[in-house]
Amino acid sequence: MARPGKQPLLDVPPASPDCSRVRTTKVYSTFPSCSNFSVPGPSSSLASSSRSSTATVTGTMSHQFPPENPHPPVDELMDDTKEGSEQTAAVVIARPVDQQDRRALVSLDNEGPIVTRKELWAYYLYYNGDNGVGPLGYSMTLFQGLAQAAGYDPVAGPGSSCSAPDASGQCVLPWAGGSKAVNSIVLIANGLSFMFMTLIFTTIGSAADYGTFGRWLLLVLTVICWAAQFGSMGLLGPAQWQASMALYMLGFISYGATLVFYAALFPRLARNTPHSRDLRERYERGEIDAAEYEREESLEKNRISNISTMHSNWGYLFTLLINLSVLLPLQNDPKVDNYTIVLTNAYWVVLGIWWFIYQQPRPGPALPKGESYLTIGWKQIWQACKQYRKLPYTFLYLFSFFLLADGLNTTGTLVSICQNDLYQFSFLQNTYLGLSQAITSIISTGGFWYIQRYWKIKTKPMFVVTNVFTIFIPLWGMIGLWTNRFGFHNSWEFWAYNVVFGLFQAPYYAFSQTMMAELTPPGFDNMYFGLFGLSNRASSMIGPNVIQAIINNTGNNWDGFPFLFALCTAASLVIWFGVDVETGRKQAVEFAREQRSAVQAAPDPTDMDKKDRVA
Repeated sequence: MARPGKQPLLDVPPASPDCSRVRTTKVYSTFPSCSNFSVPGPSSSLASSSRSSTATVTGTMSHQFPPENPHPPVDELMDDTKEGSEQTAAVVIARPVDQQDRRALVSLDNEGPIVTRKELWAYYLYYNGDNGVGPLGYSMTLFQGLAQAAGYDPVAGPGSSCSAPDASGQCVLPWAGGSKAVNSIVLIANGLSFMFMTLIFTTIGSAADYGTFGRWLLLVLTVICWAAQFGSMGLLGPAQWQASMALYMLGFISYGATLVFYAALFPRLARNTPHSRDLRERYERGEIDAAEYEREESLEKNRISNISTMHSNWGYLFTLLINLSVLLPLQNDPKVDNYTIVLTNAYWVVLGIWWFIYQQPRPGPALPKGESYLTIGWKQIWQACKQYRKLPYTFLYLFSFFLLADGLNTTGTLVSICQNDLYQFSFLQNTYLGLSQAITSIISTGGFWYIQRYWKIKTKPMFVVTNVFTIFIPLWGMIGLWTNRFGFHNSWEFWAYNVVFGLFQAPYYAFSQTMMAELTPPGFDNMYFGLFGLSNRASSMIGPNVIQAIINNTGNNWDGFPFLFALCTAASLVIWFGVDVETGRKQAVEFAREQRSAVQAAPDPTDMDKKDRVA
């Protein structure tokens, strides 16, 4: 719908008898003979329901269809915030230039209000609090520590202590009628968590595109994670290791889901900042060309992605510093670890609540008739997967990122297990190591963004740099198979790991998210970010299960690194040489246009009486 005071232009040939009557951007389906208008209508069929698919990041939510970048030649796109024949198409001629450079943009009003300063800061602050220190770090350490204390040395037999001076170094727990290594149980918990994340993303991921379901879904998941963290106060001894495992999994699952569905908000926010709106208006007026529009809008996405990632790193740093106020004076208190988790969670509550207050309403369309929130997700994913030939680079990136994320996430878990074994599950020592990672993460995220902005480097080359170190980390661990001098056997190596991870893996999350945003069909954010979340989180139900089987059979943590090295290397090579972001972005915009144009239905009867007004 045209903005007040601004009359959009239509490229209508004077010779067209029917179309010559059209003066506004509201195009009704009563003009079937107008060759210049493709009039989409509402539909409740499943095929048309793909118009409302938008998914996840991490984590990670919009439904309308402004282009991520302009793409020729798009005459009009449907405004699905309207009902019946009130579906509108904002047709804008950029300027009277060659047909090859003509672009179309969706109405600036299609995606709701412009992002306010309060809303954007609330978005950053939520990510600041949702930094993973509690559900991803401390909770796992507490669970592993209680399980280790409850276990026994298989050489000495049940009743023995895994920490005895003459212990063999192995530690097992009763499991499924037999016994299993403690570290294998930790990896199983991770694998099960990722499996449940998969069910969440596939079952209700796309449902977040409809109405206000996505808004409430993020709130419920956030509250569940907060409750699981506060519940850690009841974990007081080794006998409660099963409860610790359950709370760890509940917190980890809900935490991972919040990242994905929160990340899905990012593309729509980036498209509706004042700067992005201004870019589109300047493009409409012919003040900038398509190439500059693409470059500047991509940089705007990178700006928000990098700043939000930097806020997550700042939150990581601040949380760890605040926790020292508990860990140092109360280090001899048996409940100090529990107090630390509660304090960490309180930090997130204080910062995260503002998003639910200042988030502006941008509801999606109503759920199609006959559909259910519990089944629409699976149908949408099936519809999306059937379109892989139209979006080859999008799906190639999703597949390769599936492998890359599995390798990186499992590598991080395995290094953490080795780190906890070396430092005897010390929250204080892990806090010091975390501080080194937090500080370097802040420096690297800001540094990478400055370099990219200064030289206007595209997203993919920046992502490739981070991939090199994604491969290097498991390679370093693999060296530990043949020598104890290197390969995560020494204290200094874990300090080096946290520094390197901060410097080169913190930007990985920002650039991987931006890559996905560039390859996502506009308006399908939740569905495709849901698939992205599936790749990022749910893929890791494979790696931990493979590694735990290896460790359980060999009793050596380092035997898992060769598999992870091969996984990360293969995935990175596919991304480097197989994914063309520019072509993929154009395919995504064209796909969105085709999906909207395919939605045909009878006009709203209540609107038929108004057809003569379109003149």
